[in-house]
Amino acid sequence: MTDTQIAVERIAVAAEPAAWSGAGFAVDGSTARVGSVALELVGPAAGKRIVSCSLRGVTSTDFDGLPIVPAAGGGASVETAPSHPNGVTRIDHVVAFTPDLDRTVAAGQALGLDLRRVRDEPAPAGSPRQAFFRIGEAMLEVAQAPDGSPLAGDSPARFYGLAFVVDDIDATAASLGELCGEPRDAIQPGRRIATVRKQAGLGLPVALMTPRP
Repeated sequence: MTDTQIAVERIAVAAEPAAWSGAGFAVDGSTARVGSVALELVGPAAGKRIVSCSLRGVTSTDFDGLPIVPAAGGGASVETAPSHPNGVTRIDHVVAFTPDLDRTVAAGQALGLDLRRVRDEPAPAGSPRQAFFRIGEAMLEVAQAPDGSPLAGDSPARFYGLAFVVDDIDATAASLGELCGEPRDAIQPGRRIATVRKQAGLGLPVALMTPRP
């Protein structure tokens, strides 16, 4: 990664550190470092899942309502953290929903984000179209809100959840016990996925995925 590339540096999540520690993440105070990204666990915030997302390489905060902030460290890259006790090695992607995919894509491109592709196919959760931006070692998946969603009309885009990479998804699922669903085939060929259950208290939907082939 060059210093001029846009990359996620820090994500503030509306959850308690103890919940993430209980799900097998190594938490130091209120911070869990995942790959090159710092997750700040800031406690519950009304109506929030992700409170803010700090990006290196941007100067604007205008991203169709998504709470983006320029990274305090400027363009400097950071060291990659070791894997967590639960087997998580890095963030695979950050998920956001929007009532108007074309509008949000245009805002992301204006911000300077690297649009990799737009998929005009329905996703298992009901989204009819999705766009994918590269933000450092992770992807940002922006999904068109499905029909009947409360996110409609002129509503801004909203962050939704996180997906993490684990080397051995069966071992991770077993270590989490009742906090994790059974691993299954993912929509991406050659990958498997499991979801962390809401009772884990992580503050937002969390998925675990095997590495990309």
